[in-house]
Amino acid sequence: MIKVFYYIIELDCFTVTPVFKTIADQLKITEWNEVVWVGRFFTLDNDYGEHWFDNWDEREAVEIKAAQLGHDAEFLFFINPERFRNGKDGPCHSDEEIKRFWTDVLKSLHLSLDTIFAEARRRNRVEKDRGGKYYLPDLENKIEIIRKEYSLA
Repeated sequence: MIKVFYYIIELDCFTVTPVFKTIADQLKITEWNEVVWVGRFFTLDNDYGEHWFDNWDEREAVEIKAAQLGHDAEFLFFINPERFRNGKDGPCHSDEEIKRFWTDVLKSLHLSLDTIFAEARRRNRVEKDRGGKYYLPDLENKIEIIRKEYSLA
């Protein structure tokens, strides 16, 4: 299992773990960031999920403190409760409850290599079909290398 996020307590936000970032980049499943595709699962499998961490204002607000702590604010992810509700049959929880819940979920989020590889294969088929520049003809070789490297960890 690969841990997806690292929680930065001093900033009350997340960053993608180096291992997850490396794997996502190698498999070309990084879009605007490494977790766009994960967000789509969290938002009823639609493209709204690619925006689950559109939080530029929050990043700007901590830019100086983040730099002092050795983090680039561009790569920080903040839980914004508004992005985790649709208002169709609710609300059922307060902003504080939503933030606490999703913070717990993301702190513990791990994905199996099989789930990550399935996404890479899906994306690779789409890239191949549309003649995209991110198509990886050697994807299965990359997967095998990653499987060997991280299955031992």
